[in-house]
Amino acid sequence: MKYRIIPVTPFQQNCTLIWCESTNKAAVVDPGGDLEKILQVVEQEGVELEKILLTHAHIDHAGGTAELAGSKGLPIEGPHLGDKFWIDGMAQQSAMFNFPLCDGFDPDRWLDDGDEVIVGDCSLQVLHCPGHTPGHVVFYNADDQVALVGDVIFNGSIGRTDFPQGNHQELISSIKNKLFSLGKDVEFIPGHGPGSTFGFEMDNNPFVR
Repeated sequence: MKYRIIPVTPFQQNCTLIWCESTNKAAVVDPGGDLEKILQVVEQEGVELEKILLTHAHIDHAGGTAELAGSKGLPIEGPHLGDKFWIDGMAQQSAMFNFPLCDGFDPDRWLDDGDEVIVGDCSLQVLHCPGHTPGHVVFYNADDQVALVGDVIFNGSIGRTDFPQGNHQELISSIKNKLFSLGKDVEFIPGHGPGSTFGFEMDNNPFVR
């Protein structure tokens, strides 16, 4: 699995284009906005979009989803059903964070813990990791030992839990019991900022050390 990180929105959210080398099939993970920027990278890499994947439904991660899905005819997979209220409130999120008005949408597939997502010939395991939002999921590619973790954990920090239905204890449990159990060598792409490994965060992250 190859990937390219595309910072989007005023929040500099790490939208990620992932693709299968053998088939050239690709997915956009968390298209929060700046769709022209995302599609430019798709064209540069010469890949064929086949779906949208969402870790969670905060606007900086999901704000461009309805427009991208509609314009390119792409199915939407994720997040977990627990984030439906965030999707239904996309217009209110737009006003709250001073974003362009974004439409809500209906995912073609809600994801649950243990599900599998396929991009070309690449398989990603779905881990339900609530805390930052109740329906947050993580995508893990075991072959390359790479995880797309959204806003669950960052390099040196963790996700906020002061938004509606956030839960600090659930977040810590998700990190320690779901993510760290994948192994120290696993690299992760967070929703914001530079990446890291779970091993480095186990030893150095003050919020979960």
